[in-house]
Amino acid sequence: MKTRTLFNSLFIVAWAAMSLGVAVSCKEKPRTTDIIVKKSAPKPKKGVQKMDEYRQVRDVEWLGGTYKVVAERKPDTSLPQAEDEQGNRYYDNRITLTISRPDGTTFFNRTFSKTDFAKYVDGDNADGALLGIVFDRADGASLIFAASVGSPDKMSDEYVPLVMTISRGGTVSIAKDTQLDTVSDAADEADDEDGV
Repeated sequence: MKTRTLFNSLFIVAWAAMSLGVAVSCKEKPRTTDIIVKKSAPKPKKGVQKMDEYRQVRDVEWLGGTYKVVAERKPDTSLPQAEDEQGNRYYDNRITLTISRPDGTTFFNRTFSKTDFAKYVDGDNADGALLGIVFDRADGASLIFAASVGSPDKMSDEYVPLVMTISRGGTVSIAKDTQLDTVSDAADEADDEDGV
């Protein structure tokens, strides 16, 4: 009998503790309308950055032979610095374009900087960098290249597209690319072209 009474007492105590736990857990917690947001610290500006170097080598069928076109981009610390949309500073680039004849002799060799294209670049892009010169196509007696000047931030799409034409005599002409996906008509616009 003593055991039964002890068992009943323990059962009552356990039941009371469980009931108290349920009552406490079901109690509604006070709600607040305050929203807590961490204050973001301003991003410190980075030191002067460099764009990646690149080298493009293409074999091009032109004027009855295979010409080798090599374009190399390198940052140049001696040039005025470029700037992206956030005010980050970058070293501007020089791009050397070399075109070799089928016999290996040099047909064209010139190093370009942003100043060669300054006449065609305005607004925010004027503070940008020379981004690239890449071979596009051979068109009759000319080699056509796409060039661009703009934001040096590789995540940006802010730039001015340009068309650079090199004639069979080695003369360079530059024009704004008025066809965003093609450059065929831009090279023919004589009033926008200048010899460089």
